[in-house]
Amino acid sequence: MTTFELIQQDDPRWFEQTSDEPYDRHKYKLFLSDGKVEIYDSWEEMNARWFQTPPMFLSRVEVIDRKKKKGFS
Repeated sequence: MTTFELIQQDDPRWFEQTSDEPYDRHKYKLFLSDGKVEIYDSWEEMNARWFQTPPMFLSRVEVIDRKKKKGFS
């Protein structure tokens, strides 16, 4: 049996987040069973729609990579 040692919060390798800025590099395509498709810019919006939709109308979600920008913004 393998045991794992977790990184402690006082270890320099520990981090919880890298930025306080909003970050979402994907778009989300929600497919409904009636053939409709909805595209969302954020996971939170798509996730909220998913949970507000009756299961019989849901089909699947596709994650779409946004085009990568060259350089820094």
